[in-house]
Order: sequence, then structure tokens, then C-alpha cells
Amino acid sequence: MNQQPVSRNCFVCGVENPIGLGMRFYETNTDPVQVIAEYTVPARYQGYPGVVHGGIVATMLDEVTSRTIFRGNPPRFVVTARLSIRYRKPVPVETPLRLTGRIVEDKGRVITVAGEIQGPGGILLAEAEAVVVEVEPSFFGEDIFSSSDWQVYPDAHPVTDSVESRAASGADERSGGGS
Repeated sequence: MNQQPVSRNCFVCGVENPIGLGMRFYETNTDPVQVIAEYTVPARYQGYPGVVHGGIVATMLDEVTSRTIFRGNPPRFVVTARLSIRYRKPVPVETPLRLTGRIVEDKGRVITVAGEIQGPGGILLAEAEAVVVEVEPSFFGEDIFSSSDWQVYPDAHPVTDSVESRAASGADERSGGGS
């Protein structure tokens, strides 16, 4: 698996953002490629007691879906045009989660992507479908590709090989939730 670059101050992936999530994302070496993150949400991001705030769930799904497009050299950058989320079960804080993202349809500049969050045992907790639009790096007001702020930083907690083998086999157990 290849670790994707992260930013210093991004709320989701920023390595120097003191209130951020500090997530890391990896591209599988499978076909089709998936983006995967394993993360345990700290209790400070809860809404109801013991449950991750829905806005944080949406943020994580937005990030994992849009990162499916970051592959390549240079990576493609996108902005989210539409994000639809289905919350199936409460997403627990302080519990290991697995997020995956994949491309559903790539029409060039407009791409449909999907993502999900699974809890222990592969239980499906939340899923999303998004439409993202590719933008030029100048959209962000600077040359983001040459920025020292955008790079692969050393990873303290790499995703295990078992994640990639699960992605390759498609053998995750899924348990539906309420509607």
C-alpha cells in the first residue's frame, strides 16, 4: 500500500493541527484501487455520549471519498459538489474504525465516488456517495503540488497488511443497520 500525502494544517489529515483528526490514508495495490484509513475517533469528537458527532462522520466520509482521486503523479485535486450520507448505526468513539473509498464513475472532470465506515467485525456503520469536481491547483491560490505543506510525513501507525488483504478479497462481513 502507498501512503498518501497529507497537509500540515488540514482538519482531517493535518500533522500539526492541534484540534484536527490527524488521519492517514493509503491506496491499495488492488484493482480497482481503494483508499483506506484505520482510525479511532477520540471521545472529544462525540455528539451523544459514546457516539461520534454526525458532522465528524460526514467529514471523514468526505475525505475518504475525495481521496480516491488523489492517486497519480501529480495527484488530481477535487472539491465536493454533493455529498449524500446514510447513517446506518451509531459510530462509536474510542473504537477502531475502517474507512474505505472507491471510484464509482469517472467522467473526467466530474467523478462519482463512494465511501463507508465499518466498525469491529466489518459492521457497516455509515456510507456515502459523493460527486466531486476536479480543479486546477491554482484554484487553491498557490502551487499546491510544490508546497512543502503537502507531502508524505513519517507514519507512526501504518495500516496493517491485513487491511490490504481484506480489500483484495472483498471478504468483509457486512451487517446492515436500520434504515
